[in-house]
Amino acid sequence: QVQLVESGGGLVQAGGSLRLSCAASGLAFSMYTMGWFRQAPGKEREFVAAIRWSGQTNYIDSYADSVKGRFTISRDNAKGTGYLQMNRLTPEDTAVYYCAAAWGSSPKYAYWGQGTQVTVSS
Repeated sequence: QVQLVESGGGLVQAGGSLRLSCAASGLAFSMYTMGWFRQAPGKEREFVAAIRWSGQTNYIDSYADSVKGRFTISRDNAKGTGYLQMNRLTPEDTAVYYCAAAWGSSPKYAYWGQGTQVTVSS
């Protein structure tokens, strides 16, 4: 049974930082693209960042324009855990953050976590 469990959310002031974690179990973690998404109240879920296997010796990361330069996605395959380091947070970053996993470089995320709330106060 595949499980993705997020942690690290909370309340932070604007300009602050948070680090989200996503602990995966039940899947060959290193072979999966790991992504982060978020959903703010009244809005649709949106892509935040992803990190995928390049097919060679490294991973490639990608970001939404709204977080580029502020957020950093990473992974520790030995621990089966992904991370999202979020710096210079703004109230517009307030949302429930979800991690998700897709096999290889597939665009379809088959597995999702339950989400963790991030609230940024002004």
